[in-house]
Amino acid sequence: MSSWGALWRRGHLGTEADRATFRTLHTALLASPPLREGLSPAAAERSLKHLRALLGTPAVAMTDTSRTLAWDGGHPGHASQPSTVAAGTLTHGRTVVVDGEDVTCADPACVVRQAIVAPLEVEEKVVGTLQVFTSHASAGLVRATNEVARWVSGQLELAELDASRTRLMEAEVRALRAQISPHFIYNSLTAIASFTRTDPERARELLLDLAEFTRYSFRRHGEFTTLAEELRSIEAYLVIEKARFGDRLAVTVRVAPEVLPVVVPFLCLQPLVENAVRHGLEGKPGRGEISILAHDADHECVVTIEDNGVGEDPERVRRALAGDPATDSVGLANVDERLRAAFGDEYGLVVETAQGAGARVVVRLPKFRPGVHL
Repeated sequence: MSSWGALWRRGHLGTEADRATFRTLHTALLASPPLREGLSPAAAERSLKHLRALLGTPAVAMTDTSRTLAWDGGHPGHASQPSTVAAGTLTHGRTVVVDGEDVTCADPACVVRQAIVAPLEVEEKVVGTLQVFTSHASAGLVRATNEVARWVSGQLELAELDASRTRLMEAEVRALRAQISPHFIYNSLTAIASFTRTDPERARELLLDLAEFTRYSFRRHGEFTTLAEELRSIEAYLVIEKARFGDRLAVTVRVAPEVLPVVVPFLCLQPLVENAVRHGLEGKPGRGEISILAHDADHECVVTIEDNGVGEDPERVRRALAGDPATDSVGLANVDERLRAAFGDEYGLVVETAQGAGARVVVRLPKFRPGVHL
């Protein structure tokens, strides 16, 4: 074998320090996913075995502000102690070393003599403790415990951000429902009532379309849906609007079959279609046209919603996207914010319009995004 090959074989994994660093990072990586779920017994139990391996100590524990969440290691005589030894750290927010009666047990062979208790903090508030049970709380081990507790706190902060984002998205969808439903339902019932005597069968079909629309719009599960489901609801909406407008409304829908399974934020297109009808076509004399096109663009799906309505002042659209309630634009800012939150700032709405020139809204959707799923 050549000398180069021998050198590669000896050194391709790096020095011992490199390998130690890799093991540490790998162990931390294993502990991360459960911690990203938040501070709970299940998350603590799944993460503690990796944290104990990281610290190399006989036992570790995790608490919230009122109870022991999990214990990992032998030494069962100490498993009841975390809630007691956590008190000082929970009160003062400082790392402490506890010994004496608070960490004694009945087993004379037990090596545990001390516990290092470090605070876990989220948004500068102590939410729990990480505890290391050891034979000797050296200065190095105390520093290591502090650093691991800070890293755990960072993971818990990310979990709280995820939870806050979910709560915000749910609140935004509730607000969007409240904004859409009064306008549409009133108009729908008026249109259906006009057919109850002259065309009862059509009135029945329109009621079914209204039921489909409300079933979808007021469902209680899922932040995301498929493009196919969103378009099905839009179709029900447009059937009712066509009944109201009659020959004054023409609708064109062209969708590439391969993009139907693309995952999209719930109610991300329907408000745009309603906006086109309410603000673009209701005030237009003569025939109104609206087109919904969706095509495959490599790693993206591009949806275009276009109308030939009265158009809008671009400055007013800018204010609508900024969330100005005076613009009365159904959910425009809401949809833009949720698209950016789900996929990144490069996926916000693109609106092209001018007074008297209709409007065109382009929505780009990635076919895949980590963390975005049904």
